[in-house]
This record gives sequence, structure tokens and C-alpha cells, in this order.
Amino acid sequence: MFNQSSFEVFNISGLEERMAAVRSEIQPVFQQIGDALIPELEAALERPFYLHIAQHRRRTVHPPENTWAAVGEGKRGYKMAPHFQIGIWPEYVFMWLSIIDQPQDQKRYGQTLLTALPEIKQLPADFVINKDHTVASLLSLDEAESALERLVKVKKSEFQMGRVILRESPLWQEPKNALTEILATYRQLLPFYELLTEEA
Repeated sequence: MFNQSSFEVFNISGLEERMAAVRSEIQPVFQQIGDALIPELEAALERPFYLHIAQHRRRTVHPPENTWAAVGEGKRGYKMAPHFQIGIWPEYVFMWLSIIDQPQDQKRYGQTLLTALPEIKQLPADFVINKDHTVASLLSLDEAESALERLVKVKKSEFQMGRVILRESPLWQEPKNALTEILATYRQLLPFYELLTEEA
């Protein structure tokens, strides 16, 4: 499970050096979470899911400022449809339901979630949204309506919602409890994922 060493990876200078630490310190945790999450999703939806761990192969100079893995129904990739993400910035670990990188049905996804806005607003108070997967910014659920309206109208917009666990959280000292919290977050996001994909 993630621990303080996981967050310290982002203090390492140099692309190769940081990527070596990402592979040894963080990616095994992504695999562990994926191994726990995928059977739950497959049992709930009766469809196959796949884990995609970011490899950052396009980087040639600058080391990654964060890293992530995605779980989705696409065997070859995940960005073309809504998917779940688990990832880590220097400040926190995030658990998202993600719509990023201009998927073909982006407008419909936004419209679908707008119809579920009452249910989104009933999520626990510690749920947050993000409007740009490349930026470590967190907004309250109060911003969800305007973010979803933008997703419908603006091609280059994105929408992610879920929960974060801060670096300083005592949960990281209790790996089983941390995994329980992570999986519980995805269970609360699952109805929205199901809504997004039921017409696909």
C-alpha cells in the first residue's frame, strides 16, 4: 500500500531515476488495488475490466509530476470512455471516475451526469471534483453542475469526481484500512459509471 516513501518518489531528480522509483515503489500498489477492484467491478456489471498502468514512455527529459493507473472496459486503452483512476500526486492519492482527453461521446457523458446531479450532490461531503487531469486542483461538489455544463459545451474540457486521501492521513499507517477506503470510494462511484455506460 502507499506509504510516505511513495510520496517521496516525487522528490527524486532525473527522469530515469524517478521512473525507477515509480516502478518499484508505486506501480506494485497500483497492481494490488487493480487486483482488488477489478473482480468487484466484473461481479457488479458482468463485463470484463482491465488495468492500465501509466508508463510515461513519451517523456524524454522531465520526470512525471504524478502517476496513475486506470481501470476500464477497453482492453487496448482507457481514455476513449469513462473509467476509474487511482493515482498519486506529491500531496495526495486520488480515486476518480474520469472523463478526460475528449472521448467521442463526451457531450452525452456530460448530459447524462447532469441528469444525475441530485445524486452527485448527495455524495459524502469529502467527495471532490477536478476539471483538468494534468493539474492537482480540487473543487467541491458545488462546482459539479458548472463543470458538467462545460463538459457538454467545450471540447477540451474534462471532468473527474471522487475522493482524495492526503499524504498526511493516518490511513497510510494501516494498509488494510486504506485499501478498504479506496474500494469503498469506487463502490460509491459505480452507479454513476453504470449510468454513463448503460447506453454504450
